Amino acid sequence: MKSLTINASQRESLGKKATKALRNAGNVPCVVYGGDTVTHFTAHENMFSKLVYTPDVHTVVIALDNGTNINAILQDIQFHPTTDKILHIDFVQIFDDKAITMEIPVRTTGKSPGVANGGNLKFNARRLKVKGLAANLPDEIKADISELKIGNKLYVTQLDSEGFEFLHADNTVVCQVKNSRNAIAEESAEEATEEAAAAE
Repeated sequence: MKSLTINASQRESLGKKATKALRNAGNVPCVVYGGDTVTHFTAHENMFSKLVYTPDVHTVVIALDNGTNINAILQDIQFHPTTDKILHIDFVQIFDDKAITMEIPVRTTGKSPGVANGGNLKFNARRLKVKGLAANLPDEIKADISELKIGNKLYVTQLDSEGFEFLHADNTVVCQVKNSRNAIAEESAEEATEEAAAAE
């Protein structure tokens, strides 16, 4: 999985007045849990653009000004209700030997014959929750739709999960090819052609 580095400063003052001053200066107050101690820090809001405003997922290296580096993942983020400005971010520290839980985006591969015949590809889950060591988690989960005909569904059990596990029931549908009026006509025409060929 890709990693981003956030250059940050450890916070000493945690009061409301200090927090307001930080935000007015374009900085985001943050906290990282999961280690031996809870670490409060701050970084400029520009540092989070590639982490927050993207469908991709990343691990994070929080590079503090005291020389300490903390490996973490984003846990929660708070936005201003009207401006959408980032108000606060929670991180969870990760370790090489400890499994973590994340939501990974799903990307399709291949061409669906059902879609080629006019069906509509519908996503039931664009992100899937997985658990595993950070080093084993993929940037994306590939969903091969090359066998999906109209009416077919792709289940989570049909996806590759080497090195990690899906935290979903086995009957979870990732995507499916739904019918449409055009698809019915094309499917019928295709079946008629096959029947004619068989009769000959």
